[in-house]
Order: sequence, then structure tokens, then C-alpha cells
Amino acid sequence: MRAVIASGAGGPDVLSVGDVDEPAVGPGEVLVDVVATAVNRADTLQRQGFYPVPPGGSEIIGLECSGTIVEVGPGVDTEADGWSVGDEVCALLTGGGYAERVAVPVGQLMPVPAGVSLVDAAALPEVACTVWSNLFMVAGLRPGERLLVHGGAGGIGTMAIQLATALQARVFTTAGSAEKLSVCADLGADVIINYRDGDFVEVLSAEGGADVILDNMGAKYLARNVDALATSGRLVIIGMQGGTKAELDIAALLRKRGAVIATALRSRPVEEKAAICGEVVENVWPLVVDGAVVPVIHTRLPLEEVATAHRLMEDSGHVGKIVLTL
Repeated sequence: MRAVIASGAGGPDVLSVGDVDEPAVGPGEVLVDVVATAVNRADTLQRQGFYPVPPGGSEIIGLECSGTIVEVGPGVDTEADGWSVGDEVCALLTGGGYAERVAVPVGQLMPVPAGVSLVDAAALPEVACTVWSNLFMVAGLRPGERLLVHGGAGGIGTMAIQLATALQARVFTTAGSAEKLSVCADLGADVIINYRDGDFVEVLSAEGGADVILDNMGAKYLARNVDALATSGRLVIIGMQGGTKAELDIAALLRKRGAVIATALRSRPVEEKAAICGEVVENVWPLVVDGAVVPVIHTRLPLEEVATAHRLMEDSGHVGKIVLTL
């Protein structure tokens, strides 16, 4: 089968499409004929050699996909599990999405929401599972609370703004250009902050602080995020674009009675991922079907243009998701 191959750790040019062996389908898995996948920040880190594959995971990059089931593995009960050959699905992956076929644990399959094309469904699993699990399952965001989303125009950000707005939180977001801020406002953000000339700490402090902060920057923003928290606020760190090491002012955190939580999705056990996918189908998919939440897609490129897709991701000029089609 065709798949993206990395000649080594490095820049986007190490990626090319070549022939590899088709994956074997293990117990409790199905084989999906991939129609599309999507690029995530973690993919660029894996390409650079900074994001090791979890034990047993595919060395092929790709954390999500959409496509059609072509084989059901041993131990999968088509009646109890609800999946059969020919079903159209989207899936959360540990790896392997940049390929014509991928083996997926059955609990990480999700139906394609009505009204979303099979190609565009590839843009949903990673962001929907990341946002739902962190904002609602971990941070317990409630209606009326203030949420700060950093990088509101990215894939995670556009999903977080829409979901939080639909569930009646008050959304503050940062972005680096007027165009991106306009998109954030159109998606439902109540307060938009240009991080190049605005101070999110000042803005949030004037409003009583953020009850929840969803942060993709890590070290660079740690101290300022704590300053921006409301009393009993929850800071959820899901990325480290701004570095990995910083000092935490415990006294400041104690004064806020705040919590700092760092989470990762890829390395979680299969059972936890299945539980997250189940909650997403139950709570997020109805909002997608109703049009309250939509997949925001910057561009769709053929798999052969994977290097271009990675450059787009790293240039940070995109809004929403970058989809690769097969």
C-alpha cells in the first residue's frame, strides 16, 4: 500500500510517499480503507524526532483518518460493537493515518456525522476528542464560566471556541492577526485578543479571571496563565510550542486555589480512548449534525503533497485543519 515514509528526522522534505506492507489486523481491531487524514502539530514533532511512537504503535505518522471498513479482526462482534465491513467511519489513531489502510481498535471508531462529507470527517477526531476530554471531562467547564483558548484559529482552537460557545461558556481567545481574530469571533468567541499587541492577563483579570485556560504553549505562558486564572481556576496544558521548562510560582497558585493539569491523548490506554470517543459521539456529534459545530478546514491536499502540508502547519498561517486526501 502507499504510505508516507520519513527518510529520517528533519524538515518536511524528509517526507515522501512510497510502498509499505499493509498492516495486520489484530484482535479487537478493524482495517480501514483511508479516504483522508489530517495534519496535527504532533505530526511535525514526530517528523523531527521529538515525539516517540508509543509501544506497539505504527511508525507511520497520522493521528486521525476517515474511510471505509474493509476487514473486521478477531474478537470484534459486529452486532455488539456495531461495526461491519462497508461502514463509513472516522477514527482516532495512535499512528498510521498517512497511509492507504490502517488498523484501528474498534473503540476508537466513530460514525461520520450526518451532513459531513467522508473527506471532511477526517478533520474531526483528534480535535473533538482533545477538546471534549480536556475542557469537559478533565476541567469540568460549566455554562457561564469564562474560558481562555490560546491559538483560537488553529484546529484545536476553532473546535474549542465552537464547543464552549454551544455549551454556553463565555469564550476569550488569542490569535496573532486580524484575519484570525475575525474567524474566532465568527465562530462565537466573545472576546478576541491579539497576542502581538494585547495582554491576555490584563483582559482576563479585568473580567474576574479565567475559570478554565486551554493552553498549547507550555513553558512560555505558564506564569502568565496562572496570573490570568480566576479563583479555583483550572489551567489545562496540552502542548509545548513555547518550551518545556518553566518555574511555577506555587504561592501564586495557592492564592488562586488553582490547578495546573497537563494531559496527552496519544499515549492513553485503548480503554480510555474508547471512553473519550464514546463521549464525543454522544455529546459532540449532535452539535455537528445541528450545525452548531462545523469542521473548519484550511485546505485539502493530496497525500503526495504531505511536505507542503507540514510547511503550512509550521508556518502557522492556516486557519483550522489541513486535510490530506488519498
